[in-house]
Amino acid sequence: MKRFLITGGCGFLGTNLAQEALGRGGEVCIIDNLSRRGGTENLEWLRKSGNFEFHRHDTKDLPFIENTVRAFGPDVIFHLAGQVAMTTSIADPRLDFETNVVGGHNILEAVRRHSPGTVVFYSSTNKVYGDLDRCKYEERGLRYVAPGFEHGFDETVPLDFRSPYGCSKGAMDQYMLDYARVFGLKTIVFRHSSIFGGRQFSTYDQGWIGWFVMQALGAKRGTLAEPFTISGDGKQVRDVLFASDLVGCYFEALANADKAAGNAFNIGGGMENSLSLLELFEFLQQELDIKLEYTKLPWRKSDQKVFVADIRKAGRIFGWKPRVACKDGLRRMITWVGQNMDGLK
Repeated sequence: MKRFLITGGCGFLGTNLAQEALGRGGEVCIIDNLSRRGGTENLEWLRKSGNFEFHRHDTKDLPFIENTVRAFGPDVIFHLAGQVAMTTSIADPRLDFETNVVGGHNILEAVRRHSPGTVVFYSSTNKVYGDLDRCKYEERGLRYVAPGFEHGFDETVPLDFRSPYGCSKGAMDQYMLDYARVFGLKTIVFRHSSIFGGRQFSTYDQGWIGWFVMQALGAKRGTLAEPFTISGDGKQVRDVLFASDLVGCYFEALANADKAAGNAFNIGGGMENSLSLLELFEFLQQELDIKLEYTKLPWRKSDQKVFVADIRKAGRIFGWKPRVACKDGLRRMITWVGQNMDGLK
């Protein structure tokens, strides 16, 4: 029986991973300060899945983190706690730094001092590659494409931290890899593309699939007071990954931790599960038989015209690939959001 410590365990990804760990008979300890929208609701929902230890606390508190790691003795840490929105990082860069860098470094130090055999997963981001403005792009139909990157962007793309969020996540990304090199810790870094699925309480600046599904269902029900907004022209492209596939990714990597340790992996749906905003809107309009109205705002700072993860390294090293097709995942997301609209509002 494995012991799982999950920071940010009441967030979207944390809740799904905690449920899976409990379902596998694991002992689970969750640390979450419940600052994110939906955290309290996810905690109450998760309690129905089994018994676990819960601490409403912040990873910025080093003595608490050290005491928890020493007392619980985790086999695995999923370090997911963090400030997750680029817009928030610009509004309050100090909070972003303390949450993402200080909190993450506390996890590493606690493991180094008290539990060096623990496998540590870090939830990083594709934003560590910057806005990729050095690439050439072409407009094709409803999307941009990046010629020369037919499989997406792999892990050899140079790092280029932009925005406070990119800097803080990128710094922790590199600390995780360096603690594997210098101290021999079993750290694994996942640079995520866009993730979506059940238990995701999306906002206008985080969780874009869920957010626009909410807007579409609002239009379907006639409850939208005014057109929603998008940033940019809507042709920007991301690959999307359904939550169950991401959970599978974590556990498949765990089963091959000796091979995966010390590596960073680009994790997403891959090229076949990529879509632009406009393509998402086209799908939602056809699926729900609606017409979406929106207004355009200027591009967000450091936004990427295209980011699609080249996921072949994960396939080579620990045998993972997505199983839920994009459209099937979107239909599941429509169902979940529709069933939870009151709580999401």
